[in-house]
Amino acid sequence: RRVFKLEKEGQIPDGMCIDSEGKLLVACFNGGRVIRLDPATGKRLQTVKLPVDKTTSCCFGGKEYSEMYVTCARDGMDPEGLLRQPEAGGIFKVTGLGVKGIAPYSYAG
Repeated sequence: RRVFKLEKEGQIPDGMCIDSEGKLLVACFNGGRVIRLDPATGKRLQTVKLPVDKTTSCCFGGKEYSEMYVTCARDGMDPEGLLRQPEAGGIFKVTGLGVKGIAPYSYAG
């Protein structure tokens, strides 16, 4: 089922993760942000803006999973775009979200 509809044309939901409260965090490719959604209501609870457009994935790590890590792409960017977004292709650490992630499940097979 659809949980949320992105407002702007061209944005694509990409990598996702779940926090300790059961909320969904979604990296918005071509949106420059990660949004936190309540999957039960479809309401956006929080937005983390980043200095790059092509956010690709997010996950929790660090002490007690209190840090969110966000990856982004630089493929297909022209030299002018790379000048505007020199951090494209990097990994960002986001702190102070007020929520934590959960430990990953190990593959047993």
